[in-house]
Amino acid sequence: MAAITSTTLTGSGARTATETTIGASDTFTFNGGILLIRNDTAGALTPNLVGDGATTVGVPGIGNVDVSTGYTAPSIAIGEDAVIPLLSVGKYLTGVVTVTGGDGATAILLES
Repeated sequence: MAAITSTTLTGSGARTATETTIGASDTFTFNGGILLIRNDTAGALTPNLVGDGATTVGVPGIGNVDVSTGYTAPSIAIGEDAVIPLLSVGKYLTGVVTVTGGDGATAILLES
């Protein structure tokens, strides 16, 4: 299990993004930002992101919703990218986030 290293977007000017090759199970700490996953493998991938503190979330008019299984991204075809605005799925990502289902893809985590 490796850590996905973030690239900070604070400050001015250009910077070099840190790329991480995703293994069977990699982690990062949720601080908002954007996760880009590039599928440079030989098959389609369906990554799942789940925080170790994700349990249930109260939703007005619905009640409690189980988020403990995490957020599963739509299938990423060979040679394609997925861009995930992390705040949009933040309820799934409480705590340390584990990424599975992306073995061999490249991840870039951008945080401000």
